[in-house]
Amino acid sequence: MAELTQLGGVPADGASAQETAPKQIHVTPKAVQRIRDAFAREGVAGGLRLGVLGGGCSGLSYQFKFAPEPRPRDHIFVFDDVKVFVDPKSMVFLDGMTLDWKDSLMQSGFVFENPHATKSCGCGTSFSA
Repeated sequence: MAELTQLGGVPADGASAQETAPKQIHVTPKAVQRIRDAFAREGVAGGLRLGVLGGGCSGLSYQFKFAPEPRPRDHIFVFDDVKVFVDPKSMVFLDGMTLDWKDSLMQSGFVFENPHATKSCGCGTSFSA
C-alpha cells in the first residue's frame, strides 16, 4: 500500500483509551494513482474528501469529491502526495476501510472494502452498518 502519514484528527482531552486509538483508512497504490490522475485531469488541487451520507439503496452511501482544503476537525491522511480528508462523523463508519481501484471486463472503478458494512448494494456505493 502507499505510504500513509496521518495528520490532525486528534481527539480532545478526556477521551477514553479506545477513542484515542488512531483512526485509519487505507488507500491502495492503484487508487492513489487514480486519484492523482483525476486531480491532474480536472486541474484541481487540495485533497479528496471521503464521507458518508444518509441515503442510497442500503441506507448509507459513500461520498467522495474534491476539496481545496480540510475542515478544522477533519482527519487528514496522506498517501504519498495524495491527501484524503474525512470528517469525524463519517470516520465512525469509515475507520478501517480500504479504498481500492479494480479493473475487470465488466467495469472499472473505486471499490470500498469497509469492515463496518453489514450489507451493501450491487453498485457498491451504498451500505448499511
